[in-house]
Amino acid sequence: MTQTALAPSAPTSVTAATPTPAAPTAVAPTAAAPTPADTTRWLAPIVRAAGQAVSDYRMIENGDRVMVCLSGGKDSYTLLDVLLHLQRKAPVPFELIAVNLDQGQPGFPTDVLPRYLSALGVPHTLIRQDTYRVVREKTPAGKTTCALCSRLRRGALYRHAREIGATKVALGHHRDDILETLFMNLFFGARLKAMPPKLQSDDGTNVVIRPLAYVPEADIIRYAQVRAFPIIPCNLCGSQENLQRRVVGEMLAGWEREHPGRLTNIARALTRVTPSHLMDPSLFDFASLSVTPTEGDRAFDPDEHPQREFLSGVQELDVLG
Repeated sequence: MTQTALAPSAPTSVTAATPTPAAPTAVAPTAAAPTPADTTRWLAPIVRAAGQAVSDYRMIENGDRVMVCLSGGKDSYTLLDVLLHLQRKAPVPFELIAVNLDQGQPGFPTDVLPRYLSALGVPHTLIRQDTYRVVREKTPAGKTTCALCSRLRRGALYRHAREIGATKVALGHHRDDILETLFMNLFFGARLKAMPPKLQSDDGTNVVIRPLAYVPEADIIRYAQVRAFPIIPCNLCGSQENLQRRVVGEMLAGWEREHPGRLTNIARALTRVTPSHLMDPSLFDFASLSVTPTEGDRAFDPDEHPQREFLSGVQELDVLG
């Protein structure tokens, strides 16, 4: 069943100096239709990793109503496939509702996602809020649109989640997004901060989950190619060539090419934090340390370099039967 909700906003004009970008059009699939074996082969590692993340962080619980945010990109399409698979295999029932936010991009193909979701039999809603004009008007020339666009988009989605009674809001960020955020904050914000797999929303009324938190982007790219999703390009974030995030992403990709497994180890490190060996007094009470440590001194213990894969043992999950 298709529902349509409108969230109109006051129209804002684009200054004459702002060029009108080409309208986004869905990228039509050109590859031959995948066989079931092809699809299963590339979905399997993604479902294993996502199932592990869902379990580790209790992302989905009995009776949850999960709002899946679809942008028309490879990540959100993959997220929906994963959640549909887990819905069939999970030991607890939960509901899925797909939502797409039409941000008012000129020529946005409003028929693509409803047609795709209807063919899958997934309940869905298309909401509209003209954030595109606001972002174009408020962002100075040469500056990135990400911060303002993201804030406006989050507000619209959180509001809709409240309106439909969603208990969880699922986003399609993957492992590499999380690592890029870690280094963006490190290099440009002087903060040791990444992107959490589960959090309370800014307004405190929603719980946001990222089931793909353990999934490498390379796995998603391969799967999306096999599935030939009808990709809808973005004329805001996706059109800015000099984003610092893109530079950081290229740096990480270079590390992985030269040292396979490095990104796996960095991601693993985010789950194995030792506050006493950092420098934040709000996380560890350095001031109260005495000459007789109550827990012993590990400052000079041998370094640990685990050889095991970050997600070793994931194959034991009963989510692929």
